[in-house]
Amino acid sequence: MNEFSLKYGCNPNQKPSRIYMANGAELPVEILNGRPGYINFLDAFNSWQLVKEIKENTGMVAATSFKHVSPTSAAVGKKLSEALKKSCFVDDIEGLDDSPLACAYARARGTDRMSSFGDWIALSDECDEVTARIIAREVSDGVIAPGYSPKALEILKAKRKGTYNVVKIDKDYVPEEIERKQVFGITFEQGRNNFKIDRALLSNIVTANKDLPEDKAIDLIISLITLKYTQSNSVCFATDGQAIGVGAGQQSRIHCTRLAAQKADLWHLRQHEKVLNLQFAEGVGRPEKNNIIDIYLSDDYEEVLGDDVWQANFAVRPEPFTREEKAAYLKTITGVSLGSDAFFPFSDNIERAFRSGVSYIAEPGGSVRDDLVIEAADKHGMVMCFTGMRLFHH
Repeated sequence: MNEFSLKYGCNPNQKPSRIYMANGAELPVEILNGRPGYINFLDAFNSWQLVKEIKENTGMVAATSFKHVSPTSAAVGKKLSEALKKSCFVDDIEGLDDSPLACAYARARGTDRMSSFGDWIALSDECDEVTARIIAREVSDGVIAPGYSPKALEILKAKRKGTYNVVKIDKDYVPEEIERKQVFGITFEQGRNNFKIDRALLSNIVTANKDLPEDKAIDLIISLITLKYTQSNSVCFATDGQAIGVGAGQQSRIHCTRLAAQKADLWHLRQHEKVLNLQFAEGVGRPEKNNIIDIYLSDDYEEVLGDDVWQANFAVRPEPFTREEKAAYLKTITGVSLGSDAFFPFSDNIERAFRSGVSYIAEPGGSVRDDLVIEAADKHGMVMCFTGMRLFHH
């Protein structure tokens, strides 16, 4: 198949629409079920590159959850703690610990569940039954993987009344070195971003503290590869083999850092016993629980705890999670990694990152204020690497 006709482009008025190979070659994908759209394929091809590179550079299976051409999270196949399983709503998934791929997707989907609602999924390896069972019960648009077990394909084909989008990608496909796109009728051309993000990239440590453990190096690699396929400006917090906060598409880098930090903080807070012990009212579904938890953890908690509403949300009325309690809990968090797709122009980014437990940083360097940024990192005993490479993605 050289081309595939789409219902429309980004919006219903943008017709005609198709994907095709300009060089006349066969498309490297096979649509096994459904009819993916324009934005679906943008998500699919960007997300596939992300998980493929994470696996190549960490040696572990990987998964990502994508929305509007940016990842909400990406993760490798490490087992989840019991608290994280409950936080990600997968504590009832039989066989989870035996499937690294399912663990990777459970982590990716569970990181920022509000943003992942209606996501596109990419898997680095053949989709197995356990992973398919997690996907089957979440609201999502589709999945791309290099293959599917017969049982996994059967499960996925039954999703969304048989219309769920399932795409198989040729894992050996290598695109041409030059890529092109049109904007306003004008063709842009550039070399593909084939920059390799691996352990060697983290060798230029510019802080006094130069102790970078291997597991933290993996977190930085995951963070940087995630940024490579995130709409810029962007920063990414990561820990324990997964991205836990992505700040994408902000014009100001400090706004990127604040947004990503807030998401990382929420990821940690969702695993607090106060949240894990919430007793929801009968009939409250997973999407509703996500929203309730999000509000419960905000300053607007009265919206779900108020006298006139709490019974619609909870079987037992919980105590508020006060701002002071949350701050005290977050102060115990350390060892988080942070990547940035371009240099930090001011030390305020370091100060904000520190308040969310960041101990390891990777950024390109090259700012006229690098010395002040390094000084701030040294003040907090952080390890910071200068990669020398910007990772803008548009």
